[in-house]
Amino acid sequence: MRVVIADDEPLARERLRMLLAQHAGVVVVAEAGDGRTALEACAAHDPALVLLDIAMPGIDGLEVARHLSAFEPRPAVVFCTAYDAHALMAFEAAAVDYLVKPVRPERLQAAIERARTFTAGRATPDADSGAEKRRTHLCARLRGSLRLIPVEEIRYLQAEEKYVVVHHARGEDLVEESLKSLEDEFGERFLRIHRNCLVARHELVELRRDLDGHVHAVLRHCDRPLEVSRRCVSQLREAVRQL
Repeated sequence: MRVVIADDEPLARERLRMLLAQHAGVVVVAEAGDGRTALEACAAHDPALVLLDIAMPGIDGLEVARHLSAFEPRPAVVFCTAYDAHALMAFEAAAVDYLVKPVRPERLQAAIERARTFTAGRATPDADSGAEKRRTHLCARLRGSLRLIPVEEIRYLQAEEKYVVVHHARGEDLVEESLKSLEDEFGERFLRIHRNCLVARHELVELRRDLDGHVHAVLRHCDRPLEVSRRCVSQLREAVRQL
């Protein structure tokens, strides 16, 4: 069983590594001290089990788990934390177990067995997992690695076949998510201007009608206006008035 350990405390990672060394067939393939590095390690090493601290700098363990739920194959997630107050949120994030530090050997053994049971079936991603808290980043896969895109930096989202092109402050990337699911999750941040396009509210400057009567949305950081479908015009005019 391939394992990734993610904890911002080196001593906590060392203890887990020592405990895991006592289990035959368990190999630690990577360690991480923050959420971003944890996701990159998981993309690179395809672990069967991820041992996650919750309170980490940047992206916390709960958000890491929500991103991991979209991985294929999906790794088993076990949270390891100093507090038991996060237990409910952990299981809402589809964790297979929840360990309180200092982790006891017998509890880790039980968690490994649960992870083995989970990975034997390789459960499919749960569409409802993480519904209680929205992500702060989108996750784009790039040749075996990951790029994390802050949601606040996204300018607009455009559907293209089975992908969505994310246009953001640093360029553009493809994510394997549907435009509808992104609208459901981030509806207060984005406006639909077309069946294949969502724009960030803070990017919308004005609507312009051309000589042919077609309406286009002008964005702050976009070189060209984007086409607006007729059914979206009235909603967008109201949004522009409220800017």
